[in-house]
Amino acid sequence: MSELSRFARVPRPRGRNLCGIELEQLVRELANQPELWIERIKHDHTQRTYEELFSDDYVTAWLICWMQDHDTGFHDHDVSYGAVSVLSGRVREERLQLDGAPIAEVYAAGESFHFSPADIHRVRHAGDAPAVTLHVYSPPLLSMGAYVVDDHGRLLRRAIPASEELRPLEEQPEPGPSPTAGVGSAASV
Repeated sequence: MSELSRFARVPRPRGRNLCGIELEQLVRELANQPELWIERIKHDHTQRTYEELFSDDYVTAWLICWMQDHDTGFHDHDVSYGAVSVLSGRVREERLQLDGAPIAEVYAAGESFHFSPADIHRVRHAGDAPAVTLHVYSPPLLSMGAYVVDDHGRLLRRAIPASEELRPLEEQPEPGPSPTAGVGSAASV
């Protein structure tokens, strides 16, 4: 049986993009079928490991392995809704808000959460044990925005392809010749 047909058997709405709640139901279904992902788990101390499990016209799914100090930095998912299920270990999600510190929540094995394209968040490894998470996106994740606050207090966004590993923006190499501009600017890279 092909890999795609194995994933096609997982129950979900068909023929359209899914919202956050539907994606959270799907990621829980995937979490309950370890034969679809367990052999792909591999940890690396230096970086998160991630592998696309499947993708079709409406949904994509990824397996991500985390260890101490692994951090996505603040980012969005462009036009995609998403959901995450924690398979083992713990991760911390922080969502930006305008007034005050980010809203933080720690999720442990068996827990899940979802988000919209409008959410700017970061996910970090939490605790001592390695963590493994499943992520699903709809429409399929093609690009994201990575964020940092500059020395003048401006929130800056840089577009990055979904295939690039997310890291805190200050750790990523500078983009091409034009600097990153403010959120929503046509000069965003």
